[in-house]
Amino acid sequence: MQIVDFTTEHIETAAHLAKLNYEEERGFVPILPPVDRVPDLKPYAENGFGVAAFEGNAMVGFLCSVPPFQNAFGSTTATGIFSPMGANGAIGDNRARVYARLYQAAAKKWVRAGASSHAICLYAHDRESQEQFFRYGFGLRCADAIRGMDEIVIPFCEGYSFSELASEDVLEVLPLEKMLNNSYMDSPFFMYRTLNNEVEFLKNYEYFRSVYLVARYEGRIVAFIRAELDGETFIQETPGYLHVKGAYCLPEYRGKGLNQTLLSMLIQKMKKKRYTRLGVDFESINPTGWGFWLKYFDTYTHSVVRRIDEKAVMSI
Repeated sequence: MQIVDFTTEHIETAAHLAKLNYEEERGFVPILPPVDRVPDLKPYAENGFGVAAFEGNAMVGFLCSVPPFQNAFGSTTATGIFSPMGANGAIGDNRARVYARLYQAAAKKWVRAGASSHAICLYAHDRESQEQFFRYGFGLRCADAIRGMDEIVIPFCEGYSFSELASEDVLEVLPLEKMLNNSYMDSPFFMYRTLNNEVEFLKNYEYFRSVYLVARYEGRIVAFIRAELDGETFIQETPGYLHVKGAYCLPEYRGKGLNQTLLSMLIQKMKKKRYTRLGVDFESINPTGWGFWLKYFDTYTHSVVRRIDEKAVMSI
């Protein structure tokens, strides 16, 4: 197997391979939307951080990434690098071996550029590739999931009222958004999240055109779900797609079906607006979120992450 730098000459073949891998995952998760092609790979050929694998004249895999960036995951001091969905792929035969060689070559570039946090988005049902990256010291960190707009069965929540927040009332939910950020810093999360002030909150609300549905008890907001057009993978660009970007319920009101009811309301509301798919992304280190979202969504990506020794970065 020969490993070479990923260049513009490889784009067409790599895009075909990435499309085949996507269609393979669609076989496991049929609600994934059909796509004509994966996103443009030209930026990955131009940034110099990608590699391709060949056996003879046939490409058997490629691994590209965005350029290194500061504060990986927005909550660390590490320099990160990330290979998104569609920016890597491999043939079905000996896929683990192909990815092993690809990462060995790509990681050398990444470390030389100062990146100590390496993240790679793999398809959730590609167990072979995930096992290889686990052997290389990676761990599961994030997941993307999707569902159709079919209705879900919800419990009866007596004594609670549910509604969509009007734009003039949206600041009412800010205290719960801050609580959500605080919860990320608890065990086993240990993710630092900057707390929103009113200016930042309203700026994001308007920019992402957020939709908030809330549950109230005695007039007080006790739970919310937030949806936006912005997602984490390239399927967010397909028609009829909406993404859940946050949900929280005060601890003393959990177990009463409030989040299920809010999710059901969101589905009903967006279905009337001709949305056909609802996505969500969440951390595997969030035990509550992992348990809740997997009840109602099907995962299609797993992002694996490795944090290498920063002293090794400094010595190269």
